[in-house]
Amino acid sequence: MLFFAHTSKTGDIADYLLIMRAEGDGLENAVYLELNDQQLAGHDLVSEARLTSNMLTLELREPATSLGGAREIVLTFDATDENKANIEEGVFRVLGNLLSGARA
Repeated sequence: MLFFAHTSKTGDIADYLLIMRAEGDGLENAVYLELNDQQLAGHDLVSEARLTSNMLTLELREPATSLGGAREIVLTFDATDENKANIEEGVFRVLGNLLSGARA
C-alpha cells in the first residue's frame, strides 16, 4: 500500500490518496485507489504509472468522474534521498507491472 497525504500548516491531513494492491489468487493485477474516504471506481482504473524524480503519475484507463473527468493523477513528494528510496520501493511493490519507461 502507498499513502500520499497533503497536510495543512498545522500537520493535519487535508487530502490523501491511498493506493492498494490486492493479493491472492487471480488478484495480482488488482490495484485500488481511495481518495479522501472515497474508493475510485474499479480495480483496473490505472493503466500506466511513471515515477520520475519526485513525481508519480498515474494514467487512468478512463476519465474519473469523481475527479472532474481527470485522466491522470500526479503526485509530488519531498525529494530527500530517504523519501525517494522509500517511495521507489513502495511503487515497485504496489505498481510494478504498471510502471512504464524504466524511468524510476
